[in-house]
Amino acid sequence: MTIQKNIQTSKKRAISLDLARGWMLLLIVLAHAPLFLYNAEPGIMSRPESISFIDTMINMFGELFIDNRARPLFAVLFGYGLMMVFEKQILRGNSQRSALKTIRRRCWYLILFGIIFAVVIGGQDILMAYGIAGLLTAWLLPRDNKTLIKATIIITLIMMLYLPLLWGVFLKEMNSYGFGVEFTPDVGYLQFFIEAALSFPIIPIFIHFLFPVLPPVLIGMWAGKKHLLVNSQLHHRKLKKIAVIGIMVSIIGAIPLLMIDKVWWPSFQTAGIIWGFHIITGMAAGIGYAALFGVIADHIKNPGWLTYSLTALGKRSLTFFIFNEALLVILLSPVFFDLGGTLDNIGVTIIAVFIWIIAVVLAAVLEKLGVNGPLESAMRYLVYQKYTEKPAKQKGAKY
Repeated sequence: MTIQKNIQTSKKRAISLDLARGWMLLLIVLAHAPLFLYNAEPGIMSRPESISFIDTMINMFGELFIDNRARPLFAVLFGYGLMMVFEKQILRGNSQRSALKTIRRRCWYLILFGIIFAVVIGGQDILMAYGIAGLLTAWLLPRDNKTLIKATIIITLIMMLYLPLLWGVFLKEMNSYGFGVEFTPDVGYLQFFIEAALSFPIIPIFIHFLFPVLPPVLIGMWAGKKHLLVNSQLHHRKLKKIAVIGIMVSIIGAIPLLMIDKVWWPSFQTAGIIWGFHIITGMAAGIGYAALFGVIADHIKNPGWLTYSLTALGKRSLTFFIFNEALLVILLSPVFFDLGGTLDNIGVTIIAVFIWIIAVVLAAVLEKLGVNGPLESAMRYLVYQKYTEKPAKQKGAKY
């Protein structure tokens, strides 16, 4: 009976966590695609200027559900995954010290993957930032939930105090509502490579300082310790409440940003403060979206081909995050096909969705063939097999 229950729990885990990871990759590629439109006039913050009604709808949807919302979802799932790995190590009889060593090793390799990706491919990397987040928060994995909650509240309050004011100063100095794009049409790969090689150490510092990564990672650890998504069927009512509250807080927090340059025109400093508020309330979306997939998982009794394909993608999220970002660089950047210099917001959105669909199909094929994601396999080898001591041969034994 216990074995059967464990199998059912495992299936729920695969559907809830991996389904969330699969959809998360769509949100990330949609968030990053407009950043390649270097010929477009800057609109509101990271969005290009809206030219048509469809542009406006795409930008509004992005501001409501994607911008500063995909990243916290990634962080929550990352924190949840750290707790799962830690508890699995303990269940296998490893000490807490050994389990934390394994966690930190994973994080160091995640940073290494991020460096290689950022320098060689040059995409929008978040792997380094999350690897560092894992190193900074790993010591909290053995602690109780009260400690996790206290750490989350303290770090969130600190960020709430400085983040809106800091962004207010930035936009005042920029004298604009939008950030613009870093690409230029005449950049070559060598210049691309050199700039990335020089700037990659700054990327994770920039992300951690200006965006709240640590709080949603800690929220994910808290959810993992309570097994909210693995045993989602036992927490259905709580997950529904978290999903509704989290997503509603996120939407309310996005409304002031939606109004800028449409129904009101605040000062640049005020707009920056609103952007900081948008970033902070996006953390609620991270746990809200994750909880929503826990609720959805409970309603999936007989998974069809779509669920099968999306969970296959979620199982290989590291591989296909880099795959998606690499395709964005290849198709949109001036170093390769340079479509970012000619397409509009509608065009890059179609490209982003198309890239994600390709990833879904490829992941489903790999699942059908029983093949893991290449980077997941590499990570598993580097973290486990490489550090597993081979038993010494006994003297006189025959092999």
